[in-house]
Amino acid sequence: MTYGHRAPFPTRWNDNDQYGHVNNTVYYEAMDTTVNAWMVGAGLDPLRGDRIALCVSSSCEFRAPASFPEPLAVGLRAGRVGTTSITWELGILREDEPEPIATGQFVHVFVDRDSRRPAPIPEGIRVAIERDLVV
Repeated sequence: MTYGHRAPFPTRWNDNDQYGHVNNTVYYEAMDTTVNAWMVGAGLDPLRGDRIALCVSSSCEFRAPASFPEPLAVGLRAGRVGTTSITWELGILREDEPEPIATGQFVHVFVDRDSRRPAPIPEGIRVAIERDLVV
């Protein structure tokens, strides 16, 4: 699978669960962090901006286990890009394998910070999405 952005996902000792593999909640944490770090890097100001992005839906399909100290990465690309929302497509990747060990989707709706009503995706974010993440 092709992703326009990759972020390192170093596993930690406490990521392993009693079954000896990275717990499912850790995958969600890595994907959520990757999406939000990318948006901040593209210009979203979650603390002072007039628009923020709220996650309204998320899912993950687990295909193969991983364990600490395995180094992983999170791949990110844009799925559906609407007027006020975006579906992010993510993959948890091993270094030398083309297929992800987990795939996920997060849907963010951009809203006005004060009213919490849907608002257009900020133009700078939209340009960065189209430039970097539409594959």
